[in-house]
Amino acid sequence: MAKHSSESWKQDHPSTLFGNSVQRADRAVKQAMSHPQEIAVEHAFNSIEHAENAYQNAMEHNEHLDMVEQNKDHLETLKQQLDEVDQIVEEKQF
Repeated sequence: MAKHSSESWKQDHPSTLFGNSVQRADRAVKQAMSHPQEIAVEHAFNSIEHAENAYQNAMEHNEHLDMVEQNKDHLETLKQQLDEVDQIVEEKQF
């Protein structure tokens, strides 16, 4: 991943990257919930997958912080919400 010199060192910190990716996944899931369409659901699934990768990275760097656990819990909630939206979208197709 490219590093941007204008960003602070915190941007590269595994727990910060994980937190940011969970926030992006949260926005994507909310978008899918308000506009239950296949493309929005697909985008949200991709965002969640990215966040899960960031979680693995944080764990590999021994980032056992409360914030990481809170974000992991939030990510699990987002996955459940997205599964519900995905079912709605699939039912619409029939």
